[in-house]
Amino acid sequence: MRISALPAAAVLVAATLAAGAVPAAADTPGPILTMELEAGTAALHHNTAKVTYQRVDGAVNSVKIISVEIVSGERDCAWVSWNDPHNVNVWSNLTSEPSCNGTGLFESHDQIIKAPADHPLKVRLAGDHLGDVVHKDIEKL
Repeated sequence: MRISALPAAAVLVAATLAAGAVPAAADTPGPILTMELEAGTAALHHNTAKVTYQRVDGAVNSVKIISVEIVSGERDCAWVSWNDPHNVNVWSNLTSEPSCNGTGLFESHDQIIKAPADHPLKVRLAGDHLGDVVHKDIEKL
């Protein structure tokens, strides 16, 4: 006696779904997005940054940081940070070091940042000149 494989496969799929497994399509990440930041005046104090990120599918108020790129002004150091609700100083850096004196900095990430639903996620480009934050741009993710 021969048993068809198709009904057996259907039973296996139904049992897997009933046990709580989610089909792979539900884990599809969102589109890759870019947030551009610009702070300071033209020339010597002009700082720019680009944050590439992706929303975390199914998670409230969570994004995956893919990369951060900064180019500082000639006389500044520039940092990119996010408004971390768990940091007493409010802002947590997304780069290991600043970009200073007109140099560029690029860092790849695989970092998920998240906050409670009532805390909007934001990124900040801050230009530091001689120890004081003098230029900044804050954008909502």
